[in-house]
Amino acid sequence: MCGIVGLHLKNPGLQPRLGELLTQMLEAMTTRGPDSAGIAVYADRDPAPATQGQELRYSLRSDETIDWDLLAKRIAAETGRDLRVEPLGSDSAVFVSPAAETSFLAAVRRAAPQVTVPGFGRSMVVVKDVGAPAAICARYGIGGWAGYQGIGHTRMATESAVTTAHSHPFAPAADLALVHNGSFSNYATVRGRLARQGIRCDTDNDSEVAARLVAARMAEGADLADGLRTVLKEMDGFFTLLVTTRTQFAVIRDSFACKPAVIAETPDYVAVASEYHALAGLPGITGARVFEPMPEEIHVWSR
Repeated sequence: MCGIVGLHLKNPGLQPRLGELLTQMLEAMTTRGPDSAGIAVYADRDPAPATQGQELRYSLRSDETIDWDLLAKRIAAETGRDLRVEPLGSDSAVFVSPAAETSFLAAVRRAAPQVTVPGFGRSMVVVKDVGAPAAICARYGIGGWAGYQGIGHTRMATESAVTTAHSHPFAPAADLALVHNGSFSNYATVRGRLARQGIRCDTDNDSEVAARLVAARMAEGADLADGLRTVLKEMDGFFTLLVTTRTQFAVIRDSFACKPAVIAETPDYVAVASEYHALAGLPGITGARVFEPMPEEIHVWSR
């Protein structure tokens, strides 16, 4: 049993409150997942100067003490591109770099193999940790973050270990993030098929396999909805998935719809949670259209 939450803002006036609202929603799901939690937040960033090219934001984390400034110098030397460091805490930081994705990730692996990259993209920052959701949100100051959409997850481990790496969201491609409530029964088979295609999973978590499958389909040119249809077609189990890209916010349930999900929509936002009480504190919720997504029904909202 896990808890998922998500908030897609239509009204720009609410963007300064995104972190505050997501924190409230995530804390409400503590009883569904006290082991660990994570969140992906999307915000419009200042465009990079024309001389730098497109910048990507890499969310980095380490269970060991890291001198982030020193690591940044090593990665800059490896990639030949300057970067900025935005510390999130002693164990986490965001590196902003115009270096190519493959070059940057390879440089991290060489310079600091103990450092993981929970997510990256033009707009997305990912934070994951073990412990109570309220403590995690407080540790990283999530309540003060602004943005236009975000998703979160509280985990009660059933299929794999309680570690930061096994926590959700899983973010296998730029600005793509997935949170999952449920379990997949054939994930090992699908993971093996992906491995034969050269797609490697970092953990033994079943949810990561679904995220990698969606990313693989989108890399082939499929849109997000088609990527989710691939999950319906190829993966067996009980699930509610909440998946986001830089411009989209999507929900899908399996053919039995046995894992809970509630959607609330107003002119200002779309909100999703495993249970309604996580939505009860949102502004204007009493006037929202509230419904449960039907089996195999894909809902997608775009900016």
